[in-house]
Amino acid sequence: MLEIKNLHARIAESGTEIIRGLNLTVKAGEVAAIMGPNGSGKSTLSYILAGRDDYEVTEGDILYNGESILEMDPAERAAKGLFLAFQYPMEIPGVATMEFLKVAMNSQRKARGEEPLKVPEFIKRVKDAAGTLEMDFNMLKRPVNVGFSGGEKKRAEILQMKLLEPKLCVLDETDSGLDIDALKIVSDGVNALRSPDRAIIVITHYQRLLDHIVPDTVHVLYKGQVIKSGDKSLALELEENGYAGIIEEAA
Repeated sequence: MLEIKNLHARIAESGTEIIRGLNLTVKAGEVAAIMGPNGSGKSTLSYILAGRDDYEVTEGDILYNGESILEMDPAERAAKGLFLAFQYPMEIPGVATMEFLKVAMNSQRKARGEEPLKVPEFIKRVKDAAGTLEMDFNMLKRPVNVGFSGGEKKRAEILQMKLLEPKLCVLDETDSGLDIDALKIVSDGVNALRSPDRAIIVITHYQRLLDHIVPDTVHVLYKGQVIKSGDKSLALELEENGYAGIIEEAA
């Protein structure tokens, strides 16, 4: 589903190279965890996948279902089924959450050649999805993320993901700021989306998230490259021994 080939990318404003020859393949149906020390390029990779224009790809390619996405803007990538859950979801004052969800869902449906949802069906879908995440429906009457706790913002993003039904989900440190109960609820929401035709990339520092969202593959990112890949046992090894040995081995 996703194939990243010899990717090089830099911060557009400063020219600082962050991604330096990254290769990664994620198959449909797979949950892939990306781990690595601070500054290794994990969040940068997620932003590049989503199409943020403050990063510039200087070499290589990103193929999504065999098609290069480098020339697509973020809206086109989203319409193709790519979803990014941010580490720090932003607040959008003045934009009602329900209106935001309705516009997003109907934009996706339009891109797929489907009819827009009628209001009763839309509300039913939102209520059902919010219930599985133990979200108070009244929260969704507020502006997007305004007045939400950290855990509520993460639940709201997983709610968006459930409703939009993307094919490639990228979760950038979605466990950041979550207490144990919220972590389990969010993880259960992610696990409910696992399917043979969907891939999920989980970017994280900690095994505690991977205890709940068990990955099929684990990739260690360091200085903008994948230096080691393995199964879920690799994450346990990192939890026990840290990155130093793997970094030394790759040097």
